[in-house]
Amino acid sequence: MHWTVVGTLIFLALAVPMGGGEVTAAESLTIMELAISTPKGQLKSPYPDFASVAEEGHRKYMAAGCNGCHGGGGGGGMAPPLTNPVWIYGDDDDTLFRLIALGTGKLSPGDAFGKLGYKRKGSEAVVGPMPYFGEIIKTEDDLWKIIAWIRSVSCVRRPQGC
Repeated sequence: MHWTVVGTLIFLALAVPMGGGEVTAAESLTIMELAISTPKGQLKSPYPDFASVAEEGHRKYMAAGCNGCHGGGGGGGMAPPLTNPVWIYGDDDDTLFRLIALGTGKLSPGDAFGKLGYKRKGSEAVVGPMPYFGEIIKTEDDLWKIIAWIRSVSCVRRPQGC
């Protein structure tokens, strides 16, 4: 089910904790809801030492099917290589989280990614837009671990460079 911004706001209003020990709204949001409801620029990885969880992130990347377009090692295929020195929409935590959760262009439900103001910063020979994975990747932590692995294969972050 795809949430609209209004639906998300209603959900957030209803999810306000009522007392001690209850689940908070942030803990019960799906990845898509979190990507839509969090103010732009505020999504930050809990893994500044991304290498510590990169291997687990790679397993989650493969399980989510990201390799079908980006390749098993991130070297690309019908989608851009994750090993490139420049990423089309940018490489900050907030952008990567929303890009993966919401997708881009016609494959982003209601163009959620574009409506948040994200624009291409570069170009690639990309066959199509990025599909959204906010309903495939089940937890925020799983997505941050996938991003940690992506950072580990980025040529800008490798000790030997590009």
